[in-house]
Amino acid sequence: MVATSVILLLWLGFAATHIGLSTATPRQRMVARLGENPFRGIYSLISFAFFIPLIWVYFVNKHAGPWLWVLPRGVPLLLVMYVGMAVAFTLVISSLVRPSPAAVIPGSATPRGVQRITRHPLFMGLALFGLLHMLPNGTTGDVVFFGGFPLFSLVGGWHQDQRKLAYGPASYRQFYQSTPFLPFTGADTWLGIREISPAIIAGGILATIVVRHFHTAWFGG
Repeated sequence: MVATSVILLLWLGFAATHIGLSTATPRQRMVARLGENPFRGIYSLISFAFFIPLIWVYFVNKHAGPWLWVLPRGVPLLLVMYVGMAVAFTLVISSLVRPSPAAVIPGSATPRGVQRITRHPLFMGLALFGLLHMLPNGTTGDVVFFGGFPLFSLVGGWHQDQRKLAYGPASYRQFYQSTPFLPFTGADTWLGIREISPAIIAGGILATIVVRHFHTAWFGG
């Protein structure tokens, strides 16, 4: 239980600093004092200071704590994992190809492609990654580690929306009103899927195949 507690504390530290430093008032004060680029550097260093130990502690304590559930690793589970991870990778890649207007380097405020599926494709790709990996990894340590991804993503996406609505450009409100928060829940979902480049979808599938092939070597079983 010690490892599980450390994983939880590191997640809390990462989330608190990541979201806290991006909140308007402290961010504006630090940018005014340090400048934009130095602030981004410090922000990144603090994030890595929590996230790297979080990854390390989990991987040296995999499957720590009692098992909460055990799912048979048969064809149904593998199918869910592979299809789900292909979707997660596609969301992440799409977020890089077509940045959100809330990104560090803002993209267009006119929704297209993945933004019709969710206005936070990076967050939702990470959330889906965490949820999928909780299925075959049911110990308390696993659940706290992988469960942190969807929890952080949901809170982080909500916080980003509130910050941009309050302090961002007026165009963000229109973007917010015309895009869904949770993926595949909007009226234009099918249009968004059709607008995603086949190359991006192929990239998501290829990434899934590559990671699956090297999964044992890179991450263990």
